Amino acid sequence: MSRRALRRLRGEQRGQEGPGLGQLGLDPGPERSHPWGIPSLGCPCSLSLCLQIPAEESEDELPAGEERPDTRLSQGDTAGGNQEGNKDRSKEGAVTEETDGEGQLAEQPDRTPASSNKPRKKKKKRKTKKNSAGDTVEDNDLEDIDSLLERIEDPGLAPQSQGGIIADSRPLLYVEHRNLNPENELKRYFGARAVLGDQRPRQRQRQYVRSMWLTAPKNTWPRYSKTGITMQLLDTRRGVQHFTFEHHREYQQVQFKFLDAVESMDPNNIVLLLQMNPYHVDSLLQLSDVCRMQEDQEMARDLIERALYSLECAFHPVFSLTSGACRLDYRRPENRAFFLALFKHLMFLEKRGCPRTALEFCKLILSLDPDNDPLCVLLLIDFLSLRAREYTFLTRLFQEWESHRNLSQLPNFAFSVPLAYFFLSQQEERPELERSQARERAARLIQLALIMFPSVLMPLLDHCSVQPDARVTSHPFFGLNAQISQSPALNQLTSLYVGRTHALWKDPAVMAWLEPHVHEVLRMVEAGDALVQEAEHKRKIRYQSAPRNIYRHIILSEMKEATAALPLEVTSQPVMGFDPLPPLDSIVSYTRPERMSHPSNESTLSLFFRSLLPNFNLQGDIRHDGDDEAGAAQDLNQGVNRLMAAMRDMLANIQFQEPPRDDNPEGDGDWD
Repeated sequence: MSRRALRRLRGEQRGQEGPGLGQLGLDPGPERSHPWGIPSLGCPCSLSLCLQIPAEESEDELPAGEERPDTRLSQGDTAGGNQEGNKDRSKEGAVTEETDGEGQLAEQPDRTPASSNKPRKKKKKRKTKKNSAGDTVEDNDLEDIDSLLERIEDPGLAPQSQGGIIADSRPLLYVEHRNLNPENELKRYFGARAVLGDQRPRQRQRQYVRSMWLTAPKNTWPRYSKTGITMQLLDTRRGVQHFTFEHHREYQQVQFKFLDAVESMDPNNIVLLLQMNPYHVDSLLQLSDVCRMQEDQEMARDLIERALYSLECAFHPVFSLTSGACRLDYRRPENRAFFLALFKHLMFLEKRGCPRTALEFCKLILSLDPDNDPLCVLLLIDFLSLRAREYTFLTRLFQEWESHRNLSQLPNFAFSVPLAYFFLSQQEERPELERSQARERAARLIQLALIMFPSVLMPLLDHCSVQPDARVTSHPFFGLNAQISQSPALNQLTSLYVGRTHALWKDPAVMAWLEPHVHEVLRMVEAGDALVQEAEHKRKIRYQSAPRNIYRHIILSEMKEATAALPLEVTSQPVMGFDPLPPLDSIVSYTRPERMSHPSNESTLSLFFRSLLPNFNLQGDIRHDGDDEAGAAQDLNQGVNRLMAAMRDMLANIQFQEPPRDDNPEGDGDWD
């Protein structure tokens, strides 16, 4: 029997008592009997079924944009019927009409006499559970889950992230799970229909995979099996849990093969290794760099996501991404892959146009080791905060960490924090007192930034295509001398900031705000202010050399302005994408076995043929037994035979390409 026939049959059963008394103009009395044994609530409308739900589910919990059922019913009912219905509702408890997903009333079949010509409206009803007595009861747990999901999807009901009470009460590096999914951010920008498209029907045919927070597994990925990576809890100190990844013996063997493939300088060897071990993390990271260099951004991003999926499958049961109290030591080589995969993933998210999701991943990296900051994400978190318009988070980070981290000594914080205060002062929904305070802080901090780092102004204006006035251009404080006199380490920081964030300063309102403060700084310089002399003294003492984590950040960021300023001791050594600039105090748990071959004992001719044929070995089985002359002569003959065989193979593979012949020098213009 079809669903429509069932609904029609139910309507006939429920409509046996005839038309409602409210429509006939009769007094329904205090209570009326119901054919199912449920006491009637005196609803004046005979076209809809009134369900009795628990009292704690009040009408105030209706979804946003849905009108009250009372207002809809009052349009077709008499005034007396409405009054009686409202009285009975106040006596019996909270009563709501059945609604469908769009907030429309789910009306029952017409129970008026046959002479009525009103059209019947059949709507899809909400599913309810039935107990043993046949009463319809709403599932409180399902309603709670649905309401939570609606609050998550609705940006207006989500916890406020800019100056809200909920956000301020949480830890500074608290990570929200819903902000780790880039699709949620894209839905807010373009809508769910534009982001998901036709993906929803395909979800039913999708094979079972584990649900993850960092990435969404794809059907195109190989089937996952245990790779030999596990996570162990080392210790817990002062409420902070310290974890580490561990490589089992089988994974160590794959790691040794990967190092051999890297030394061969042939990406095809890494591809072959991934075919046998599709979730080897270092191979995925290295091959992602190769794909990115070949302009295959989609494949590079997919490989990074697969590496994160492999690492997340190895998480310890108590390891939490959101608490901010779980630590990983970058000095252990097994932990570095997780840091690097997260960093490269957030860089792809930022380029994809998801700065809010990238900021959440940046907070996650910082929470794993906030004291050492091995990837120096403090040089990036201000840019992501400004792009995601999380100005309150940036100002809060500066206020809480300035006392023990000296964030004002970094050019990016010195300029980004006053810019965040300026944007806060432009928000009209804020009280006027908060806006004025933000405006004053922005003015004071931007002047201190220009005094401390005068070499930032002219390159920043140049990137923004802004021509300053003659006074600023001719003044030596902001001139070329300010850039030449600064140390190489400071030059790297300023170049990194200008190359990364110059687009945020192109706003005409920002430039109009910046101009009077530049002239005020010049007035202070000409007046011989003590702040100017103090800042110059700090620049000479500090910034002598950059720490290793800043070099590592510049290499991973690939900013041309900052990469060109790297010192020679960094650029002269090979840098691998799976482990750039490893720490000098690394904690090594296992070592790679020594190679059996000794190329130093080979001759120049042997090395030449080895460069052409990697498998060639002239001294293959030479025995170091000087007493056995016959054996030595035999080994020499074998070596000569191998050399001749290698020569024949090389000559056989050489192909000469004949130059193109012009059979028709006259040329009649026809193609062959």
